Amino acid sequence: MREHLLPLPKEPAALANVLEVSIVDFLLDRVASTNGALTATRGGERFYPDLEITGPEVGEAFYAVDIKIAQRRIPKKASAAPTQTQSRITLYTGNTYFAYPTLHWSGTFRPFADYAQHLDVIGIYTLNTDSASRVDDLELIVQEPWRIGSKKRSSTTREYIGAVQSIDDLREGRGEFKTEAEFYKFWRSYKFDIGEAVKQQLNKLLAQQNQ
Repeated sequence: MREHLLPLPKEPAALANVLEVSIVDFLLDRVASTNGALTATRGGERFYPDLEITGPEVGEAFYAVDIKIAQRRIPKKASAAPTQTQSRITLYTGNTYFAYPTLHWSGTFRPFADYAQHLDVIGIYTLNTDSASRVDDLELIVQEPWRIGSKKRSSTTREYIGAVQSIDDLREGRGEFKTEAEFYKFWRSYKFDIGEAVKQQLNKLLAQQNQ
């Protein structure tokens, strides 16, 4: 049977999902090549993190690795190079596991505070609608989330913590906070909305903690 390859989707969210899965697959293969020194577990849909890494090589500590995908914003001037992401990357959901880091929320492997380190693998690409792959110049950046944090949400309708949009700042880890403590203090005191579903889950987790 002759193989038939279809182009990847043009829609940014769908394309981002394909890229995220591909990057996680790549990282899983690399971890598997350590012959047991490291082990990795893939997260599910709407799960934090996308990948959890542990093993004897890191003293059995747990590391959270989340994959972020962003499209380059094409400048209006054709000769200008892109300097910004099209939209603000989401670092964390601010009103659940991030706000209450000692509780084990659904959609997570374990409490946020149990991780020795949180890392983001950021894929930045230029959209090419004429290409079957849709993706040109894919660049991977690895940063701790607090280092690229902004003081703005990444959504006006969801409780998401946003990153800076300058591509150079993402590369260099030049966010809007001088220290990790400053980042956590700012966002954990931010007045996020807590909907009824989140409130019910929070009350249940607090009750379990107090038993």
